[in-house]
Amino acid sequence: MLSGFGFFCSNRLFSLRSLFAFFPKFCGEAAAFFVDHLVNGQHTNGFGEDRDTTVQIGDRSYVIGGSHEGNPLFLGVQIHDKTTNKWLCFRSIPTVLGTGPKPCKGYSAIVLKQGRILVIKKGSASDDSIWFLEVDSPFVREQRKLLGKEVVAWSKGVRGNAEKPIVISGPSGVGKGTLITMLMKEFPSMFGFSVSHTTRSPRCMEKNGVHYHFTDKTVMEKEINDGKFLEFASVHGNLYGTSIESVEVVTDSGKRCILDIDVQGARSVKASSLDAVFIFVCPPSMKELEDRLRARGTETEEQIQKRLRNAEAEIKAGKSSGIFEHILYNDNLEECYKNLKNLLGINDDAPVNGVEAVEGINLPKEHTVTKKEDKIMIQETGEATKNDMIVLDLSSINGGAPGRTRGIVLDTVKSS
Repeated sequence: MLSGFGFFCSNRLFSLRSLFAFFPKFCGEAAAFFVDHLVNGQHTNGFGEDRDTTVQIGDRSYVIGGSHEGNPLFLGVQIHDKTTNKWLCFRSIPTVLGTGPKPCKGYSAIVLKQGRILVIKKGSASDDSIWFLEVDSPFVREQRKLLGKEVVAWSKGVRGNAEKPIVISGPSGVGKGTLITMLMKEFPSMFGFSVSHTTRSPRCMEKNGVHYHFTDKTVMEKEINDGKFLEFASVHGNLYGTSIESVEVVTDSGKRCILDIDVQGARSVKASSLDAVFIFVCPPSMKELEDRLRARGTETEEQIQKRLRNAEAEIKAGKSSGIFEHILYNDNLEECYKNLKNLLGINDDAPVNGVEAVEGINLPKEHTVTKKEDKIMIQETGEATKNDMIVLDLSSINGGAPGRTRGIVLDTVKSS
């Protein structure tokens, strides 16, 4: 069992993080004796406080530990490439996508299929203990191609599955807002809205985190570049968007997230890793849509004509783009609402989501980790052991970076 990496210099033991802090040149050509020490080390299953751990995938070693770019809020990752004998330093080359775990006292890491590393945090809250680092997953490979540089991505592990989020689109005046309101009123414990982000200033009575997540433009632009947004748009010089985390938070609460966005936003969500249900609401005719817009009495003639032009383009895109799996015609509100509920698989007799509570595990301080096919077995060690074994079944996991990895099955069994 490896208990961290280091080497002696002037009779002092330097950790890997100290090495990067004091000797930046190691972000290029690596000293041969140091590389041999790293590559020949054994996989770490559990260890003391404030240590690094490593896993080997192909010609690369992934070192997990410390903080990312000196930020105490994010766990650090570094890569050593055996073929070039160089370090790929996260301060200059790779991009880290998704929201990663915070540093903690120790970690266990094990290689999974599809270019994933399971990271289990020691001494963390049970709902913050299971994480996945994707280093060569389909999502990472796609982002690597798009960005033209090294990419890794974090994903939080969650027990059980959840209902797919719902994307509802349609032209202004079609009644999609009314349909969503009816759904939320009838089933308030089943559905929830994600809170959007914006760079504009709060208006009177608006509360941060309730009406919008109000943020700085430079911060939001960086998070967009880091792949943390499903969709975004610039309106009158301000950015608006839906973050992946805001959708996942609604799902974590046991509710099914509804996104009310335009066709362009739906296209962005479709291209993301979020697995959602896409529904487009159409008016019975353009004449009916025009009558509804005029009945509002809130727009000028110029605004009405602009909305009608946009609606015509949206309807054409909604029907022919291949984005939407379902198209509803709102010629009769009650009938359309009934059809919407049928699409979502709900009725008056079964208004229950059935989402399993978000839970993780309490990792024993001293333990060993073994892997057999899709099962991870964590055995507590030491004199005070209860002789129990934690088993993670990963055979049905789904989703992934930059959102959640769901479908984990967890059980505690006697080690015999």
